[in-house]
Amino acid sequence: MAAAAALAPGDLAAKLAQAGLHMAGFCNQLSDRTAQWLHQAALLEGFSAEEANILGALMPQVAVKAAQVLIKEGDTGDWMLLILSGAVDVTKTTETGAQTRLAVIQAGAAVGEMSMLDASPRNATCTAITDVECAVLTRAMIGSLIQSHPAIGAKILVKLTQLLAQRLRNTSNQVVKLIQAAGP
Repeated sequence: MAAAAALAPGDLAAKLAQAGLHMAGFCNQLSDRTAQWLHQAALLEGFSAEEANILGALMPQVAVKAAQVLIKEGDTGDWMLLILSGAVDVTKTTETGAQTRLAVIQAGAAVGEMSMLDASPRNATCTAITDVECAVLTRAMIGSLIQSHPAIGAKILVKLTQLLAQRLRNTSNQVVKLIQAAGP
């Protein structure tokens, strides 16, 4: 589709390749592909099938094999990933250099949204546990959505804000538990 090609220039393909990812088309008919979790995915919750398909037509798809790194802690990027299938291990390096598991995520989860929004270094490493397929969403794509489909652009921004708020809330709860466990 012409709009998708305009929103996924060669520089995106180059950025993804630099991260070890390669575009394999676009996520056309995203609602068909993800019908089993479309309304459970935090990023797409409340999207109609038509809205999901408009978004999917803009999003390049990548596929990786088990054990491949999708996102590397410390790298920068203006893109995030929506996991379409498979399982991903999310880890963070501690001060001692050890890897600590933060989560194992499945289809419907999103990763990399903080760096996509603020261009800061990635906060964690995401590694495929199984073969994984992902959809890529960039800051530029969100800007284009706001121009061409304002309701969908606004909806995705609200969903990203809700996702970040929930992660911050979870992190705050974990910090409180750690402080309580450490004692006075």
